[in-house]
Amino acid sequence: MTSFRSVFPVLALCWLAVFFDGMDVNIYGAVMPYMLDDPGLGLTAADAGTIGSWTTFGMLIGALLAGNVTDWLGRRPLLVSSVTLFSLGSALCALAGSAGLFGAGRFVAGLGLGGLMPLCLAMVLEFAPPRRAALATGLLMTSYHAGGMAATGLGMTLAPAAGWRWVFWAGVLPAVVAVPLLLRLLPESPGVLLARGRRDEAYAVADRYGVPRPASVEAPGAGAKGRLSAIRELFRPEARYATPLLWVASFCGLLLVYGVSTWLPQMMRSSGYGLDSSVSFLLVINAGGIVGMLIAGRTADRFGAVRVSAIWFVLTAAGALLLKAHLPLGVTYVVVAVTGVWLFSAQVMVYAATGTVYRDKERAAGLGWVTGVGRTGAIVGPWLIGVLAQNGNESWGFTAFALTGAAGACAIALVPLARRLGGARPQAPAAAPAEA
Repeated sequence: MTSFRSVFPVLALCWLAVFFDGMDVNIYGAVMPYMLDDPGLGLTAADAGTIGSWTTFGMLIGALLAGNVTDWLGRRPLLVSSVTLFSLGSALCALAGSAGLFGAGRFVAGLGLGGLMPLCLAMVLEFAPPRRAALATGLLMTSYHAGGMAATGLGMTLAPAAGWRWVFWAGVLPAVVAVPLLLRLLPESPGVLLARGRRDEAYAVADRYGVPRPASVEAPGAGAKGRLSAIRELFRPEARYATPLLWVASFCGLLLVYGVSTWLPQMMRSSGYGLDSSVSFLLVINAGGIVGMLIAGRTADRFGAVRVSAIWFVLTAAGALLLKAHLPLGVTYVVVAVTGVWLFSAQVMVYAATGTVYRDKERAAGLGWVTGVGRTGAIVGPWLIGVLAQNGNESWGFTAFALTGAAGACAIALVPLARRLGGARPQAPAAAPAEA
């Protein structure tokens, strides 16, 4: 029987990989104020927003590729490749002598970052106890915010003392720390092993970790034909209306996540807060994100990921509107922390909601496309705030975040109706979570 104890190695290794993902994504926002003040780099606010979009454009490509070849090539090799790639991108950023070369480094990092998240999510969902899938997803995603807090700490301490380049050199650590552990300890997906004809290995891994042995129907098809078939299955009658709604919700969620991660310190600095306080807001919002993942995971296991995601999006919109007002510093810290509780887990619960729409054999492709199409929001977010900042209208960014939260709430809330319109049977109420 599956329990958190039996699958702890998989969850721990994926947690480590996503920790470095969160650190790399948040490094840019944490050091941007220092980079804008560096005359040797020649970075403008508009350039900064465009480079943020290059990062997420790389993520878009990486997520789409990973989601559609992972069941063919294997999840562990692609996960190792993803970590290696974003470490290489961080090294290029540390060496960059111009904004253009720095942007190229962020694009390379984005290719690795985009592939890593859907791979880790698919692994954890496959190995997690069935009735604790949302909690397992939430626990995994706490690592993203722990990585974000580490990046902010590096930005606040290392950047002023040694320069912003040394913060990016710290981003090379994943290749040194995580890659050897993943190669040695992470198992391959039983479903992928079965799809590649390695039945005995698939059953051995499933038995070792206490997960059900995969059936042939659960194993995704191999080769180009299997890839195309997996994409077509995302639009089978029961999912054809829900799939676009999941994409819209993911677009909104990732616009919020990457818009905030890239621009929050600079937006708060432009609102009149000091440089140190402005950077520390990124630390605080990620701390709220960790709390939010734990709350959202447990709540979604009881009431459903769709319902929780919709409510969280609405609360995020409210928090963004409050941040538009210049509140006393102490109150602002509280609002930022509480907004972090809702903002990041609203997006993660969109991922968890894919389990209500897609079957086991469609899971990796479904997550890949939900995260991949959603990356267009991650491209738009940094670019949009960069345009506003260039024109001195950073405060309008908070309004844009609020409207995006409202749109995300509408999209995810309509998923159950879309499934019924497609002919899916209504789901039974969620059972109370079992003890791990």
